[in-house]
Amino acid sequence: MYDSTHPQIITFNRLHSNKSVVLSFDDGPSKVLPQILDILKQENVQAMFFWQSRLLYPARPWQRVLDEGHIIGTHSMKHRNLVQLSYEEQYQDIRNSVKRIEKTTGTPVVHFRPPYGRFNSHTLKAAQALGLTTVMWRIASMDWELKDDPGQIIRYATENLEDGAIILLHELEQTVAILPQLIRIIKEQGYSFSLLPSEKK
Repeated sequence: MYDSTHPQIITFNRLHSNKSVVLSFDDGPSKVLPQILDILKQENVQAMFFWQSRLLYPARPWQRVLDEGHIIGTHSMKHRNLVQLSYEEQYQDIRNSVKRIEKTTGTPVVHFRPPYGRFNSHTLKAAQALGLTTVMWRIASMDWELKDDPGQIIRYATENLEDGAIILLHELEQTVAILPQLIRIIKEQGYSFSLLPSEKK
């Protein structure tokens, strides 16, 4: 479980009308993205994707992501630990990642997730200057550490469900393997799926 009292950090979707959670996927667009999209479409679920702009090749199915109602945010250019950079370096990294995604997709980028979940005052200042909402998470699935124990991903993601909680997932093969079951368990607990507002600040 993660939470922040900082007014610029989002860990919950508080602007929704029914009992819901937010699925978010980091570190794409990856080779397993089409499989993730197939599952989300089959389950009628929308999600948020935080992408490293260096991976956004034209051949990636970004248009399908948008056409099927998902949201694309930035996860920086190359997943560097931003707190090791100066304000100007952080600003340029985030700005360039946003420009790359917007140029490719033709859609404004509104949401930003710092790599490794690491940020400082410079990170938040840069994001705010760029009109971005900084999005963390409430529940971490730990999927990046659980390649050999995918069932534990489900347990981490579902043991502490809360209304509005943002769930951290990644575009990984082990996540694809458990995603249908994860979605079904969340639905069985009475939750639907929502997205964060996508208006620019």
